[in-house]
Amino acid sequence: MSNEQIRLVKNSWRYLQGIDPYLLGDVFYSFLFLEEPSLERLFKSSIIEQQKKLIDMLSYIVMRLDNLDILTKEIQELAIRHEEYGTKPKHYESVGKALLWTLRKGLGKDWTYDTEEAWKSCYDIISNTMISATKN
Repeated sequence: MSNEQIRLVKNSWRYLQGIDPYLLGDVFYSFLFLEEPSLERLFKSSIIEQQKKLIDMLSYIVMRLDNLDILTKEIQELAIRHEEYGTKPKHYESVGKALLWTLRKGLGKDWTYDTEEAWKSCYDIISNTMISATKN
């Protein structure tokens, strides 16, 4: 990711933090399960708990984008946990689609081409790192 992309992701995430995290999580999971109903069975905890985990995890990653070396190990560990829950490499595409849709809706008129490209780059790094971590 370029420094400008990191700046765009961080700034847009700051804006989204003004929105109720449970609402953001609800929008994300509603879209995800509508697009890929089979994924709902992978979530054993309550959806409220899952929504909080999603927003907390995104906040953690976004705030550390300047230090991808350290973040990579933590993303790899996250991937291993997700694999234990039943996550497969093919699921990352659906999750990415749901994430970008949620961000687009949350940012509204502030969702620009450059912001979209920055988030795509961010998610590509995350998903590729997670997929690579589980290929043994």
